[in-house]
Amino acid sequence: MARIVVGMSGGVDSSVAAALLVEQGFEVIGVTMHLAGSQSRCCSLDDADDARRVAETLGIRFYVANYKDRFREEVMEPFADAYLAGKTPIPCVACNDRFKFSHLLARARALGADAVATGHYARVLRDPVNGAARLLRGADAHKDQSYFLFRLTAEQLRHTHFPIGALTKPEVRARARALGLATAEKRESQEICFVPDGDYARVVEQIRPGAARAGEIVDAASGRVLGTHAGVHHFTVGQRRGLGSGGAAARYVVALDAASGTVRVGNEAALGARGARLGGVCWTSERPPGSELRAEVQVRYRHAPVPATIAPSADGGARVSFDEPVRAVSPGQAAVFYHGDELLGGGWIEEALR
Repeated sequence: MARIVVGMSGGVDSSVAAALLVEQGFEVIGVTMHLAGSQSRCCSLDDADDARRVAETLGIRFYVANYKDRFREEVMEPFADAYLAGKTPIPCVACNDRFKFSHLLARARALGADAVATGHYARVLRDPVNGAARLLRGADAHKDQSYFLFRLTAEQLRHTHFPIGALTKPEVRARARALGLATAEKRESQEICFVPDGDYARVVEQIRPGAARAGEIVDAASGRVLGTHAGVHHFTVGQRRGLGSGGAAARYVVALDAASGTVRVGNEAALGARGARLGGVCWTSERPPGSELRAEVQVRYRHAPVPATIAPSADGGARVSFDEPVRAVSPGQAAVFYHGDELLGGGWIEEALR
């Protein structure tokens, strides 16, 4: 019987993932990684209690592992630093990369298992001959989470299972109800787990007290100063609120200059980018293509992918050229490459190219 460790966040998705693996004959061990504080909406001690009740129902071993200090160092502090640098970070990518598929896999091996599973809405397609793995979108287009998994390597994918990837959310809840799992009706959060009220700026200031600097809001076209602000961490590219435009024509944040503390604003047309320069590009094949390639590129989790040409660079980055201008391309977000449902790779947006 193969042994597998399931990362159980205390929600319905990971609960059903564990249940499905039990049904498939795996020896399942549940682990809740205690990451954030008591106010978190994911992986708190209250969530661990919910996961423990599910583990008791399923008759599987269960452990809680304390990673709070590492989570602060590897996810929360880089999140705050990115905002202060004028970027819009995605801490869920770092959490997946460092915790769900690195620290958790190491713990799984310490427990005598060679694979991990989570409740992500994504799919892994394995070659029956050589075991090579490909990452696909989840079957539920409204819940697909593959965008957050672009940093997974081929080696990590070979040891990863996404048991609910072929299901829709209603099907997952129906399975949980049928099994009598304590999390069947548990509400899920759409916010970043350590920012449960959505106030990113406040959290940044708590993590890095005194680091914010005031600056000016400037019209990008004319250079005219329109007002002042309390720090670039209050803004993201594409934002309209908080600019004090009153009854004037709508203005949007088009760029952030953390070095000078300047927030540049303009009309909606100014938001369009013809491309992006990327850094830290990862390829699921573990090697970049030898030449330019065509793919669909998704620049935010809720954005539709658009056709583009990707030119890998020798420094591990890439240049993306969109067929048509794309709105609100933001440094700090990820540009993820797809061919149909298959995820090919992705990288961090370092600069929007106008």
